[in-house]
Amino acid sequence: MAHHETLGPRDRPPLGYWIPLSIQHVFAMFGATILVPLLTGLNPATALFTAGTGTLIYILLTGAKVPAFLGSSFAFIPPLIAIAGPGGVNMPYALGGAFAAGLFYILVGIIIKFAGTGWLDRALPPVVIGSVIVVIGLNLAPTAMAMAMHVGGDAKGEYSLVLLSIAAVTLAVTVAANIFLKGFFSTIPILIGLVAGYLFTLIMGFFFPAYQIIDFQIVRDAPWFGFPVFVLPKFNFVAVLTFVIVSLATICEHLGDTLVTSKVVGQDFYKNPGLHRTLAGDGLATSWAALWGGPPNTTYGENIGVMAITRVYSVWVIGGAAVVAVILSLVQKFGALIRTIPTPVMGGISMLLFGIIASSGLRTIVESGVDYKDKRNLTISSVIFVIGIGGGRLAFAITRDIEFQLAGVALATVVGIILNLIFPPSRGTIKNE
Repeated sequence: MAHHETLGPRDRPPLGYWIPLSIQHVFAMFGATILVPLLTGLNPATALFTAGTGTLIYILLTGAKVPAFLGSSFAFIPPLIAIAGPGGVNMPYALGGAFAAGLFYILVGIIIKFAGTGWLDRALPPVVIGSVIVVIGLNLAPTAMAMAMHVGGDAKGEYSLVLLSIAAVTLAVTVAANIFLKGFFSTIPILIGLVAGYLFTLIMGFFFPAYQIIDFQIVRDAPWFGFPVFVLPKFNFVAVLTFVIVSLATICEHLGDTLVTSKVVGQDFYKNPGLHRTLAGDGLATSWAALWGGPPNTTYGENIGVMAITRVYSVWVIGGAAVVAVILSLVQKFGALIRTIPTPVMGGISMLLFGIIASSGLRTIVESGVDYKDKRNLTISSVIFVIGIGGGRLAFAITRDIEFQLAGVALATVVGIILNLIFPPSRGTIKNE
């Protein structure tokens, strides 16, 4: 619902506008926020709870000055899957890594408060960040294809043309919504694709009972209301290190989102309330999410898009959306219904979404003017791509029982940072703004 009068961060709209505007933000973040737990084996209702409460924590820490909604972060999908292991047996360690990543955000925020961002630009220029984001997206490509084509969403499962057709319809609707719809609807293509794929699966099951994929038994068995279960994360060195390294890329993503929000709203949030506060808010929300078994949080571009369209930048509206998300999370039957979303529907959406992550890495490289005629840049990107996508792994025994291991995105990030720091800067190297 569009409202033509511009509302600033501190303005509170009348209740008749406030509630629909807040619900609109819930729609915008909903598809992406539940997708992450569904892909990683976490509970989608818990993710809604931690997104809502995390957003309220963020609003509190930033002095209610920044209209930003926090939802599940896609950048942490590879480490969540890798560390949780088959069947999610090591999920407490993955959550421990996520908890540590949130604390690391706060630490970086403190350093930025006293030392500025120059050191971050030096360690993580666009050629490193962009290449790592490409790796994050492409690392997930096999997961998307397995969910789209194989029974059980596992590449070892039996190939199914029926599942592929469900994924294809979901992908087609999501792509069409993304490209052709205008206004608010252009910000919720994932949600539109999810609903279309779900309905198509129900229709297929109705006409061809052998392909009845959706089972509503878990919805019938679920109670109406209930709280998420508090989880105690476990810590091991490898999980913590992996998450902290991946969080370097998401910290840079946070800087970008905060800059975009500043431009959309017309206020400099880097200065007021300050990057150290926005990073601390993001970090505390991520550590809080880990304590409940939710995925790490990040500021959501979808919601920035809604604000740009409606010209309503009110923190009250964002806070209202957070409260709605928390209320939805407490309706257990609703959470159970989300868990009935078929795997091929998730696969169809992921085919677009994981590609968009990789493409946003390319966009970072292109928009910051990285010159690939320069052998330095070409070498850094090339090594990051091969290590990250090729499944590079560095492992050695520290003691008989403890093995040190860095793999995939984390190893590619470390190697990229080291190469960038040891190669002499070329003349005319473009610095990250």
